[in-house]
Amino acid sequence: MTNRRKPLHAKAYRSSFLRSRAWFARRDAWFATQAMCARPLVCAGCGRRATKKELELHHLDYSGVSQTDDGRWVALEADHDLVPLHPYCHELLHRLIDRDAVLSRHRARRAASEFALEVLRLKLNAFEGTAP
Repeated sequence: MTNRRKPLHAKAYRSSFLRSRAWFARRDAWFATQAMCARPLVCAGCGRRATKKELELHHLDYSGVSQTDDGRWVALEADHDLVPLHPYCHELLHRLIDRDAVLSRHRARRAASEFALEVLRLKLNAFEGTAP
């Protein structure tokens, strides 16, 4: 098992699922749920407010993602399995996971993501605290 990102051509999830109608419909449904709950959209990494267009969703778990025999994607992720992040914060989160041997190889996806997200928050808050 590995949580490391694979090259785009070698990973159907990134090259196909994240470009599928199923994913865009699921993503829209997640944002619609947030709007119905009147929750402000906030990046889980830096804590700044954002718009739907400014955020990506990070998967804590892939249990809701599957592919049918005919190649169509099914996106049934639970709302709590998706975490909103600015693209920059999302990239930093993946870098933290990719560069840590324990997180990338020896932890479940959810545990690795949650730990890396907490580290990211601490680092970004420390960085914010150094600004004049």
